Amino acid sequence: MKGVFAVALGILTAIGGFVDIGDLVTNAQVGARFGLSLAVVTLVGVLGICVFAEMSGRVAAVSGRATFDLVRERLGPGMGLLNLLASMGVTLLTFVAEIGGIALALELASSVSYLLVVPVVAAAVWLVLWRVKFDVLENVFGLLGLALVVFAVAVWQLGPDWGEMITEAVTFAKPPDESWTVYAYYAVALFGAAMTPYEVFFFSSGGVEEHWSVRDLRTMRMNVFIGFPLGGILSLAIAAATSMLFQPLGVDVSTLGQVGMPVAQALGTIGVVVVLVGFFGATFGAACETGLSVGYSIAQYLGWQWGKYVRPLTAARFHAVMILAVVAAVLVLMTTVDPITVTEFSVVFSTIALPLTYLPILVVANDRTYMGEHVNGRLANALGTVFAGIILVAAVAAIPLMVITRMGQG
Repeated sequence: MKGVFAVALGILTAIGGFVDIGDLVTNAQVGARFGLSLAVVTLVGVLGICVFAEMSGRVAAVSGRATFDLVRERLGPGMGLLNLLASMGVTLLTFVAEIGGIALALELASSVSYLLVVPVVAAAVWLVLWRVKFDVLENVFGLLGLALVVFAVAVWQLGPDWGEMITEAVTFAKPPDESWTVYAYYAVALFGAAMTPYEVFFFSSGGVEEHWSVRDLRTMRMNVFIGFPLGGILSLAIAAATSMLFQPLGVDVSTLGQVGMPVAQALGTIGVVVVLVGFFGATFGAACETGLSVGYSIAQYLGWQWGKYVRPLTAARFHAVMILAVVAAVLVLMTTVDPITVTEFSVVFSTIALPLTYLPILVVANDRTYMGEHVNGRLANALGTVFAGIILVAAVAAIPLMVITRMGQG
């Protein structure tokens, strides 16, 4: 049992990064329109986030300091501020969407309009961020989000042609009725969703919260290499389930309710209950992750006391930032903006911010002043360099593809 909870941080981070409200719908959209032909992109994204999460976790364990803190010190306040502004914009957008996503999940369960639920949800998120201990937060919501494994069960129950599905996943073949620009847009969006900037900041800050040291490098790597691939598997299961139900019918997915329909068809009422628990756990966990990331980033850049391992009064400014983020989220959502649309924008803009996030991590992980004998080895540097190139290409392509395709509309 101890080993299960040892990977809880990775599970929570993976759920927040791969299957938050936007990704639930985006993966379902991709499955309905493209089947599993973009599965390779998800796998590449999983490998990329594992490479950089391992670096950021190693930095936190060896130095005892969070990655963002060291980026500012190593690269200077100017570069640190640019990093802060880019990542904060994306993280705050995602936080808004997660609050809305929890409300949408509760709307599905109760039929009460999500707009009426938003203030209650926001208050609950703030209460958890303020009072609940970090280890309880990661264990409870990480494990609740695992209820989304029901999508994998649904795929099995729907009885796919496994050979055809595997062939589609490995051939990277564009459906003939889709344009290459739309196909490329969704490829970039999936990649950006897998490597959202706040993931590594949350992961490294979580390591400091848990007081990781060099002795905890094995635990850190368990978090990375179990938690993040699990998030990728859940994403692929969602895409596979929706492709089996909607692609033959030519139906697009645009709501959270449609995302759960394959589970309802395959498993009935019990499946619906489990998937609603998964929706709630994933979106609430992601809201906690992004809310904390807002506080972590600003507090670390400004040198304030931060963290849930200290009393709230000791880190009053850190908690004040999170309160302001919650208030901002409520104000935005009460304009009736669609939470799913907000997250789709955040995914695209996160792709643009990727170079400002991951290249500095690569620099810090190679600095012996901080890392000593635990600097990057040849394999880590080789993979980091390859993914730095992919990240730059994706960042350059994101905005033109969004404009040309009207956010994937063709």
